[in-house]
Amino acid sequence: METSAECKQGVDLNYQGRWGYHPLVLTLANTGEVLRLVNRGGNRPSHEGAAEQFDQCLALCRAAGFQKILLRGDTDFSQTAHLDRWHAQGDVRFVFGLDVTAGQHVEADDLPDTAWKPLKRPAKTTASGPPRARPARVKQRIVEQRGFKDIRLVGEEVAERPYRPTACRTTYRLVIVRKNLQVSEPRQGCLFEDYRYFLYLTNDWRSTPEQIVFSANQRCQQENVLAQLKEVRALHAPVDNLLSNEAYMVMTSLAWNLKAWLALSLPELDEALEEASSGGVPPAAAPSSTKQRLLGLEFRSFVNSLVRLPALVVKTGRRIVVRLLAWNAWLPEFFRLAERLRRPARGHRLRC
Repeated sequence: METSAECKQGVDLNYQGRWGYHPLVLTLANTGEVLRLVNRGGNRPSHEGAAEQFDQCLALCRAAGFQKILLRGDTDFSQTAHLDRWHAQGDVRFVFGLDVTAGQHVEADDLPDTAWKPLKRPAKTTASGPPRARPARVKQRIVEQRGFKDIRLVGEEVAERPYRPTACRTTYRLVIVRKNLQVSEPRQGCLFEDYRYFLYLTNDWRSTPEQIVFSANQRCQQENVLAQLKEVRALHAPVDNLLSNEAYMVMTSLAWNLKAWLALSLPELDEALEEASSGGVPPAAAPSSTKQRLLGLEFRSFVNSLVRLPALVVKTGRRIVVRLLAWNAWLPEFFRLAERLRRPARGHRLRC
């Protein structure tokens, strides 16, 4: 989080030579909620203090009723000194990336050919209509015209083997992804074939290696959450010291969490039908799918659709009438939320 101010306490140079802070953000993958947010100086490593924040998130999730918890992080968060402790708790699984050291590279090279299986990734989107012609690849044409070095992904393979980190007493599962690359130059043709390894350490022995890889890749969804936090202006530093800026970040991130809480407040299908039969607001769509749509809604769209609603306030003899002056597709959910918040069910636990 970059800042050009010169008098803010705690700012420092990061690895890119930019002044600012380096906040640590832990989010809940189910809903995108921010569970923990800690502000740090700009030169602090990514993993610093992450284990302590993981422990607090585990306690928070258990108090909320979660029976199984999965910890995910990239290579900077694979703190092997804490893996045995988390594994011994029984309800915690983890998938962390590992740096490919020289020894890991050699051991992956020594795996037999029978250990490798093709890694087929699912399609990102499903075509709903007839196939269309592919557009011209503008970037590829420029690369070829100017003689740039071109590296293309040919295919991916996955393998696994047991592995015990130096700081651990328990043997875990190491999933290895090999990306086969083709390096070429237009003037010289194909020069050589190359490959790169990506490692994932986990204590999950039930899932397939493909499922482990896909689960680890889903961690990148947090980048979208960070982008939304910037949209909320939660990752900004408006005051002059480290602690006050952290307090501002935590308070402002609650605006993003509010959207998730409202989505979880939507009644389930059976409850919505019961409300409709008793004279409540009828549901416009299946609440379960509506929850997912609202959870995936960007913050700006959420504000424009459910917060910034033009209305006319009419004061009568003994009541106040609010008349909405515009319509959008989220108004049915808006009325359902208003009805739910007006009559909250006592002792009702939100279900996701």
